[in-house]
Amino acid sequence: MPRPLTDFKALTFDCYGTLIDWESGIWDALQPLITSSGRNDIDRGKALALFAQAEHQQQAAMPGQTYPELLTNVHRGAAKLMGIDSSDDMDENFGSSVAYWPAFPDTADALRILKRHYKLVILSNVNRDGFAASNRKLGVTFDAVYTAEDVGSYKPDPANFHYMLDHLKSGFGLEKDDILHTAQSLFHDHVPATGFGLSKAWIDRQGLSKGGDWGATAQVAERPEFDFIFSTMMEMALAVRNAAG
Repeated sequence: MPRPLTDFKALTFDCYGTLIDWESGIWDALQPLITSSGRNDIDRGKALALFAQAEHQQQAAMPGQTYPELLTNVHRGAAKLMGIDSSDDMDENFGSSVAYWPAFPDTADALRILKRHYKLVILSNVNRDGFAASNRKLGVTFDAVYTAEDVGSYKPDPANFHYMLDHLKSGFGLEKDDILHTAQSLFHDHVPATGFGLSKAWIDRQGLSKGGDWGATAQVAERPEFDFIFSTMMEMALAVRNAAG
């Protein structure tokens, strides 16, 4: 039996895909490239899958790049995978697009509910400035924010989870058993979190557990087990509120 939701002291979040609707943000930011090509065969699903492929390759090859630099190169790589000629301006505009990616409609209200019950912590693959721009849409002040820029690598690299756990222990006295890792991405978050023995809440925004697609996230061969599965952040927040009485 899973532990009660109220048994945890901290929620550690992936941001993009869980709190911020990065797929809509990515798709919108790809429009100048796709429109310039005159192509009619690149739909949202195909574009996001090619983004996932290019992003994974770039993160593995250049873990020290800041996220805007990485996104600039990902756009260039995704254009090549699509067979489209890009430009430096389009690549750089895509690289700076994180600030325009929207929050999911339920995120801010859900986080305000959860803030009453837990410490809230971000473990994100973006840079500090990129997250700061997104944070203005999230409605709460997080107790800690750890980014790829801080760590020098990108999830699913175990170094990111080592960094988070070390800092939560030294800064807040939190142990692994106090933490519920809350994320959408199996590839970036739940597979490595499983390796660390963390409890996990899957925010299944894509409906993947019911046959949805992988969207902008790289696929994994074997899905890990979860302590909790919710379709939205608000579903989780209401479950916490009900459990807390």
